[in-house]
Amino acid sequence: MERVCSKVACGEEAVATLTYDYADAMAVLGPLSVRHEPHSYDLCPRHAERLSAPNGWQVVRHVVVDSLGA
Repeated sequence: MERVCSKVACGEEAVATLTYDYADAMAVLGPLSVRHEPHSYDLCPRHAERLSAPNGWQVVRHVVVDSLGA
């Protein structure tokens, strides 16, 4: 089953998962998780690219490298 973006009124296919680490004031965006987690948000490419965090927070973006040296 396809997972859709968590943003309200967005029906696009999700490609990334966003989680928050409140203790470290950090938003972490990575590849779509294997399964939906209750405290995370699945985002489409548009919303993942536009992600911003509150002042004082850090955004960490994990990127998947398909093949090195190809």
